[in-house]
Amino acid sequence: MLEPSPEAELVMAFANTVDLEDGTDELATSAEANKWLQANDLPRVNAADHRRLLDLRTGIRAALAGSTETGTGQAVLAELPVFVNLTGDVLTATHSALSRLAIAWAVVALTGQAERLKRCADDACGWVFWDVSRNHSRRWCTMRVCGNRAKARRYTARQKQER
Repeated sequence: MLEPSPEAELVMAFANTVDLEDGTDELATSAEANKWLQANDLPRVNAADHRRLLDLRTGIRAALAGSTETGTGQAVLAELPVFVNLTGDVLTATHSALSRLAIAWAVVALTGQAERLKRCADDACGWVFWDVSRNHSRRWCTMRVCGNRAKARRYTARQKQER
């Protein structure tokens, strides 16, 4: 599968609501979070669920980076009352934005799409991208920027060691 599913697209968009390089966060406040949720056809969250939404995003981003430290995100998933009904080929969920994001994550994880959904290996970037490489080995969101930075850092480090 070269194209991400709608669930993978949603998880990717959700994970990318924070931009580490620019220092921006589309979910920083409840109002901003609700604006993003509405734009993505998801129900609004109240102020109490806003914190849980941020925790879920942190956990998903950690999992996509290959970390086993998914702590708060895993805690949010564990407490969600997710009810899933299969109606034909359509997966439906409760009307909670958190539950719908959790189900999208579950679909991505259970269908093996998580192998293609990755977080950039450059810690300063952290952008989540869809890996279209044949062997699922892509590490950076773009070779032109993040990959080039990593190679330049390794080259500089080698030059310092040789001196």
